[in-house]
Amino acid sequence: MGSSFFISILVSLALTISVNGDADLIRKTCKTTKYYDLCVSSLKSDPTSLNSDTKGLATILVGVGMANATATSTFLSSQLLSTTNDTILKKVLKECSDKYAHAGDALQASVRDFESESYDYAYMHVMAAAEYPNACHNAFRRYPGLVYPREIVRIEEGLKHICDVVLGIIDHLGF
Repeated sequence: MGSSFFISILVSLALTISVNGDADLIRKTCKTTKYYDLCVSSLKSDPTSLNSDTKGLATILVGVGMANATATSTFLSSQLLSTTNDTILKKVLKECSDKYAHAGDALQASVRDFESESYDYAYMHVMAAAEYPNACHNAFRRYPGLVYPREIVRIEEGLKHICDVVLGIIDHLGF
């Protein structure tokens, strides 16, 4: 009875050390980024992060960015259907939807770059993804009567911040 108690204590201790070790990697990795809290909360929301190395953590965060870009593209496309007959607004919303789709494509390309350990290309693709929302914002600026929707501002900032987090991690992967 004493030995089974001792073994269960050792197993519990080993599991605690293992989980803390993985949580330590998340904290250590996120400290290299511009948005520590966003990094930690995004990674903790994905259970696979506890078993990931640094490259895996970056890939998880790229997935968060891809989800953001895809959801935004879909949202903007849905706005096209619900928009009145304002052809200029429809044109701009279509352009923005396309830009966010391109951002998702760039992030998908960065996943392939991570797999091949081409971190310089991953960096380039993540930077491109972070810039696509600016093109959307600029499309609204071209037409003085159009107001850039607050929902898009919030989404744009979210995608840029996630991309900044990934870029911070790539910086420390050593390319």
